[in-house]
Amino acid sequence: MIAATINFNAIAEITDDQFYQLCRQNPDVKFERNAKGEIIIVSPTGGETGSYNSEINADFVIWNRQTKLGICFDSSTCFKLPSGANRSPDVSWIKQERWDALTPEQKQKFPPISPDFVLELMSPTDSLKETQDKMQEYMNNGVKLGWLINSKTRSVEIYRPGQEIEVLESPAQLSGEDILPGFVLNLQRVWKQSPSKFL
Repeated sequence: MIAATINFNAIAEITDDQFYQLCRQNPDVKFERNAKGEIIIVSPTGGETGSYNSEINADFVIWNRQTKLGICFDSSTCFKLPSGANRSPDVSWIKQERWDALTPEQKQKFPPISPDFVLELMSPTDSLKETQDKMQEYMNNGVKLGWLINSKTRSVEIYRPGQEIEVLESPAQLSGEDILPGFVLNLQRVWKQSPSKFL
């Protein structure tokens, strides 16, 4: 997934409503916006990454239907973070009571809330540094748990508030800890389809 950043600040500051309308008028283009107000155009994922995303998101949806603890979101959902950035994690989840506290209009547009959990699955063309920066941005904006899955290196970076990043090499599964109680993500499907970094 290749991203291009455009800075319109020298011409005009794009308001939240204008950014929302920009996204609505261009449904085939995925936009994000960083805390500086710069617009980021994100290219679509390839078939392999899209398949991984779908499988992973399905696991979250099934768990959430069973527990009824919150709301799951896919990569199409854009959140307005406290920093002013607009971001769309590959997978995200919000506790039910936090979601219920939003107004109907806030839920309909880009929800002004940080998810409790986010997951980013790197595409082969993603920049590791940029994705790590995005994960740190999530944590700085109140996210409680974040997973960065790198299928190319078969590694996972786990982000928690106020803690060092934990790096796992080829883990068989990931635990949702106390943020996603009882949730376990099986990574065997992702690793099995990814070329080994040792080849």
